[in-house]
Amino acid sequence: MELTNILAQLPYSKPFLFVEELLHVDENSAVGTYTFDAELDFYKGHFKDNPVTPGVILTECMAQIGMVCLGIYLLGDAFNKNTVVAFTSADMQFLKPVYPNEKVTVTSQKSYFRFGKLKCEVVMQNETGQEVCKGILSGMITNKL
Repeated sequence: MELTNILAQLPYSKPFLFVEELLHVDENSAVGTYTFDAELDFYKGHFKDNPVTPGVILTECMAQIGMVCLGIYLLGDAFNKNTVVAFTSADMQFLKPVYPNEKVTVTSQKSYFRFGKLKCEVVMQNETGQEVCKGILSGMITNKL
């Protein structure tokens, strides 16, 4: 499946789309990037006079690149307008802050995918290659009834 086709099928749009570029996807892994634009609304209040990207947003970015893009690839033609993606759990470690205008790279390794449940080990790095956060993310992919 073409990387551009995966991006076109993502069930998100701005301002809640945290995938800028998909660099690689195969049956076991995904790699993509995102740059956190300084104009995003959450920077206005997190934190006052010292904006930092909230951990929940970092987690969402990792889930979109590391789980949803990989899940779309794994499902192939079975992913369609009736497909529902649901985030089920996260075990995260936050190691360094991510500031406005910082570009990050997310790398995901599939732990397992069966019965519609996808579990991945995901790492986010900043532009200097430092790990900023990592964790184990799980989600479910199913169809609407």
